[in-house]
Amino acid sequence: MSRVAQGPSRRLLLAGTLAAVSAAVTGCSAGGEAAASGGSRRLRIGYFAFPSGDLIVKRKRLLEKALPDYKITWIKFDSGASVNQAFIGKSLDIAALGSSPFARGVSGSSPIPYKVAWILDVAGENEALVVRKGAGVSDVAGLKGRTIGTPFASTSHYSLLAALERAGLTASDVKLVDLQPQAILAAWQRGDIDAAYVWLPTLDELRRSGTQLTSSKQIGTAGKPTLDLAVVSDDLIARDPGAIDAWRKAEAEALRLLRSDPDGSVEAVAAELGISAADARAQLKQGVYLTPEQVASGDWLGTDGSPGKLLSYITDTGRFLAGQKQIDAAPSEDVVRKALYLKGLSDAVK
Repeated sequence: MSRVAQGPSRRLLLAGTLAAVSAAVTGCSAGGEAAASGGSRRLRIGYFAFPSGDLIVKRKRLLEKALPDYKITWIKFDSGASVNQAFIGKSLDIAALGSSPFARGVSGSSPIPYKVAWILDVAGENEALVVRKGAGVSDVAGLKGRTIGTPFASTSHYSLLAALERAGLTASDVKLVDLQPQAILAAWQRGDIDAAYVWLPTLDELRRSGTQLTSSKQIGTAGKPTLDLAVVSDDLIARDPGAIDAWRKAEAEALRLLRSDPDGSVEAVAAELGISAADARAQLKQGVYLTPEQVASGDWLGTDGSPGKLLSYITDTGRFLAGQKQIDAAPSEDVVRKALYLKGLSDAVK
C-alpha cells in the first residue's frame, strides 16, 4: 500500500499537485504583485465540494464583503493530500483539511508550516464505508480479501483503517486502492472495486447500489473521531493576522446561518454543488456542525492560550497512523499544541 512519507519524499508529489492547481495559482499571482506594490492584498483559499459552512461563505461572498480590498481566490481540491502538497508549495493561505491529513502534515522532521484556526464540521454520516450489493458482505469483517477504494491520506482512509482494526483485520487483509472521489465512482460503476470509504456527494451515489457497513459517526463514537478543519499558513499569521480574524468571523456567520436560515443555507450549498435543494438538504443533515461558541470552547478547538480536546484528538490520530505505519512517527502533543492557532479566536465568535 502506498503511503505519504515525511521529509523530502513529500516533495516528489509536489510537481503533479501543483500542476493540477497551476491555473488557479497563476490567477493569484497578479494579486501577489499588487500586494507587493501597495495595491490589493490576496487570499488564496482551498476548499472542498462538500457540504459545510465553507460553501456558504463562498456562495454568499461573506469574506469578499468583509475584505473588499483583497483579491480572494477560491481553489477547489479533491483531497487533503493535495492540500498538503499545495501548502508545501506555498500556493495557499487558508484551506479546508481533514484531521487525519493534518496529523500527517505536522509529523516528521519537516512539518508543513500551517496551523489549525477553525473547525468546519465533525464527520458524521457524511463519510461512510459502502459495499456493493450482491457482494455477499454484511459486515466489515466480511471485506477480507476484497478490493476497497479510498483517497489515501484522507479522513476516510483513516476511518477505514480504524474500521478494519475494530473488525479484527489489517490493511494487508484487503486490497486498498488509492482513488479520488470521482475515480471511486467510475471504478464502482465498472465493477473494479467491491467497496469504498468516501464522503459526500460521491457517497450518496454509491449508496444507490450499495449497502453501508459503517460511518465516521459510528467510528467517532467508538473513539476515533474525524473532523474537517481549516488551516492557515504560518506566513499569513505573520503578515496579516487581521485577515484571519475577518475570515473566522465569516465562518462563524456561516455556522449561525446553518441554524437561523436553513433554507438559505440549503440554497447556497445546492448552487455550489450543482445539485437539487432536496439533495442539498439531505446532505447537510448528515453532517455535524458546531456553533461558533462550541468551536472556541474547551470541548473543541479551545480558547486563546488554552487548547481544547482537539489537541488530544489530533495527537491520538497521529499515534494511530504511526501504529498503522502510515507515517514514520507520530507528532508529539507539544508539536500538535504549537500547530493550533488560537490567538483572537474568542473575539472572532462574539
